[in-house]
Parts: sequence; C-alpha cells; structure tokens
Amino acid sequence: MGPNHSGIGASRNRAIAGLLACAAALIVPASPHADEAQPLRLCADPTNLPFSSDSPSQPGFYVEIGQALAQALGRPVAYDWYKSYFGKRTVRVTLLGKQCDAMIGLPRSEDFMGPAVIFSSTFAKEGYALVAPKGQALNGVDGLKGKRVAVQFASTPQNLLAGRDDIQKVTVLSPEEGMQALDQGKADVAFIWGPVAGWLNKTSYDDRYQIQLTEGEGLSWDAAIGFAKTSTELRDRVDAVLPQLQGTIAALAVKYGLPTGQPARFGATQAMPAGTTTGTGPGATQTASVVATETKGDAAAPAAEAGKEIFNGTCAHCHGPDAIQSERKIDLRLLRHRYGDDMRDTFWKTVHEGRPTKGMPAWKEVFTDDQFDHIFSFLLTVQSESND
Repeated sequence: MGPNHSGIGASRNRAIAGLLACAAALIVPASPHADEAQPLRLCADPTNLPFSSDSPSQPGFYVEIGQALAQALGRPVAYDWYKSYFGKRTVRVTLLGKQCDAMIGLPRSEDFMGPAVIFSSTFAKEGYALVAPKGQALNGVDGLKGKRVAVQFASTPQNLLAGRDDIQKVTVLSPEEGMQALDQGKADVAFIWGPVAGWLNKTSYDDRYQIQLTEGEGLSWDAAIGFAKTSTELRDRVDAVLPQLQGTIAALAVKYGLPTGQPARFGATQAMPAGTTTGTGPGATQTASVVATETKGDAAAPAAEAGKEIFNGTCAHCHGPDAIQSERKIDLRLLRHRYGDDMRDTFWKTVHEGRPTKGMPAWKEVFTDDQFDHIFSFLLTVQSESND
C-alpha cells in the first residue's frame, strides 16, 4: 500500500495552524497607554534632603513620592540627577530638555516658566517656619516681640521683620546656621526654611524644637509636579492617581520631618529677591530657587540688576547670595583688590574656561557674552578694598 498522503497533509495543516496560533498570540494589539511599560523619568537633585537623594537608604520626600506615583501608574521609575541650585536652568536643561518626564516639587504658579511648564494639582504646601524650643508660644509676628530671631539673609522673613525695631534680628545664611543659633543660645526663635528646619530637627536635634508653618505673600507655596506643556496626557493621568496617594504623602511628610499643622498667618511683605535659595548648600530647594520674585533697586543700573539675578540664580551656591561670602578664597567682593586692572580679563577667562581643579565649571556654553557682562556689572557694585 502506498503512503497515506491524506494523513501527512492533515498533520502538516495542523502544524501550520498551530504555528499561526502561536504567532497570533505574540501579536498584542496597540494599547492607548503602551508607554506604561516605559520608565517614568523624574528629575531630581542627588543631594537635596529632605527632598531628594541618590542614596537608596534615604531617598527623600520627592523621590519616594515619585516611586509611589510610578507604582500607581503601573510603570517603573528612573531618575535624571541634576543639581537644583541652578534654579530655572535646572528645569530648562532637564524637564524642558526632555531628559525627564516630570519634576516633583515645583511651585504651582502660572507665573513660573509658563506656558512652557504645566502642573499637577497641589500635593503639599511648603514654606518658611517659626522654630523654637518646645512650650514656647508662637503666635505670629506679634509673638516675636522682644525676642532674638534668626532670619536667613535676603529672605522674605528678613524683609518682613526689617521694620520691626521691637524684634532683634540675627542674620544667618542658611537653615543650618539658624538651627545652630538656636542650639547655641544666640537666638530665641528661628524664622527659616521649614522643610530643612524640620529635617534637621528630626535628624540632628532629637526633635526638641517645635516648628510652626507660616503663610503669606512670599512665605509659602503650593508644591506640585511639573511637566512640559506637551505632556498634558501624562499630567492628567498623574492628577487622576494623586488623590489615592494623599495618605502615603502625609506619612512621608512625617518620615522626613516636614512641618505640618495650622500655619501662622503673616501680612503682605516684599518677596525675596530673584534666585535666592533657601535650602541647604548644594541641596537648596527647587521651590525656593524658582519662585523668588525680583526686587529692583531704584539706583542700580539695569545691567547690574540683570547680572545680580543671574548670579543669585546660579553662582550664589558657592559664592554666597549677592556675593556675600565669608570664605576669602571664593569671596568675589575682593576681585578688584586681588587683580586690579586685570580684574575683567581674569573674570572673563574664568567664567569662560572655568577652573576644573578648584570646582569651578566653565559657563561659556550656558550664558551669552551679554549675560557675562551683566554679571560683571553686578560684581563691580559689590567690590571691597578691604584686606582684613
């Protein structure tokens, strides 16, 4: 008997049908949210506790919010680390430069880099706070009468209290210095950046201080998640899941010592100068560095004022707000004393080429020559001939 061709044909057909079925199973219809398999890329500062850190053991308030948010969206999370003390330039380079999808902790304000940046709904309120030993009554500005109050240089609290002769001001350059002034008995109250004060109180001072939030013009801001204006769909999806994360966010605020409770209300005051940071060294907070409002002096030249804004937004981290710096080797008020007629040439070479061995980056790819001229004009206004 010859071969059973019909049996062979049937077997072949069944095999082909099976292969087609397997192939069909591998073809997944396109999903309207196919990007959910892709990481949610978040911008963050690697050294900005209590907000963010690249340390897995202590990631920070914003980083943990990002992790919870990515989980709620069903996506993994990835981070683009970039120093936040560069202020608005940080946002331009990372978020608007498409290096990340979102930035947690920006001020929810239409005045901030709009319309290039859009925002989620508010997830927290951040601002300045009154810090004092526990048991001391803190009832707003009138409760500060007769007290020594530590205030950060060029901050809203300093401006707010400037006209109060019945309050002794103790000027400090950072929240750390404010907490130290309290601890050393040099101040009775510190009126400083609240999130950092709370973090330091929790981690360095055994939670022995009470911290009361404040609110008022230039004193507090609604914190939100920022997106590029083209990311409305992602923004809307984030807004849809944020309400279910409120319990998590509240618990994280406690974990990182952020002040909570009813804030003390202060009257209107002049907002802090543009670019002023209120955080801690390299970890100056994003919010503080980007919500500042420019204060223009009537007598200052426009070029110098423009240079001052750039300087405070970018250079103040190392060289001090308004170039006020106690460390002589980086005190730019001594440029004329050091270099005399060569001051401009030295400045020009340094900002263009940098001094990498001393930690000074080159800025020629960041600012225009006109902007360098403006910075130099500002530095001319702060020069000192003192060699003390």
